[in-house]
Amino acid sequence: MKDSTFQPIHEIGYSELKKKLDTYKGMSESDMINDTGDDAVIFSSGAEDIYSISSVIFLEGVHFDLTYHPLNHLGYKIVTAVVSDIYAMNTKPFQLLVNIAVPNMHSVEMVEKFYEGVDAACKDYQVQITGGDTTASHQLLAISATATGKGKKDKVIYRHGCKIGDLICVTGDYGAAIAGLRILMREKSEWKERGDYQFNPDFESYEYVIKRQLYPAARMDVIDMFEEKRIYPDSMTGVTQGLVNAIKNIANASSLGAELFLPAIPISLETRRVADEMKEDVDKYAFYGGEDYELLFTFPENKIGELEDFFDDFAVIGKMTRQKDLLKINTGGDETIHIEL
Repeated sequence: MKDSTFQPIHEIGYSELKKKLDTYKGMSESDMINDTGDDAVIFSSGAEDIYSISSVIFLEGVHFDLTYHPLNHLGYKIVTAVVSDIYAMNTKPFQLLVNIAVPNMHSVEMVEKFYEGVDAACKDYQVQITGGDTTASHQLLAISATATGKGKKDKVIYRHGCKIGDLICVTGDYGAAIAGLRILMREKSEWKERGDYQFNPDFESYEYVIKRQLYPAARMDVIDMFEEKRIYPDSMTGVTQGLVNAIKNIANASSLGAELFLPAIPISLETRRVADEMKEDVDKYAFYGGEDYELLFTFPENKIGELEDFFDDFAVIGKMTRQKDLLKINTGGDETIHIEL
């Protein structure tokens, strides 16, 4: 008998674990256009139409803390998280399944409050809740959501497709969600130390970053803009785990590298102020923080002016290079940082 082995997950990390799990594909299905290498799975429904499917899991204590995460905001956030993957393929979500495992110590009203948030998000994103499963949990609240989207086969945008010299563009700004989390965690720690159940922290000056953490929005407007103006990027991915991970996804998908210009990365003043308070590197917030739910896409340089004519909520932060597996970060000074992708 072959000796069994035990390799702790922390030795390889969850990205490498996912690569291993992605090799288990079951039976091949001819209608599947892509597999597990994009933000959502794409399958054909005929000559022109395609469907996209994606799912997310939120686990109490890992993805959210009920000490400071209102249940209605949590419901809104999980919908944002899953439809963001559908938008990242340039498809539009239309239906949602929600599965929830609830401890008995929670009340009916608490569960309804969660679903109020789900319902509000689905109305904003024009999605129908079509069902799901509800079961008991011994201790922790666990939630999963699966969204289905629809689009045209020739308009789907994958992670692969970018070319050498393509400009790297991002919507919105970065690091705000992790900045909001850092403030919430700090205030929770102070509350526990004081043991004061009437503790009422003043979050007014942190409203933007806390909203980005607790009540984020997916970029439906960008997908609508692409459709209206009939201009489409060469590649696209969602930014859910920080900029470095998003760039890695599109670079590896096309066997290319990337170069970033650090001063061009959009970071809000409030995010910078939080990083200063915490004595932390704000660039790391943007690179690795996650949960910004923005979009990263690549455009040929000769088309970027056309995009600028009618859309201004994006920034050019770099370009794709032929140096496979390498991310070069130009700091704007004498230092150049190299990250292996």
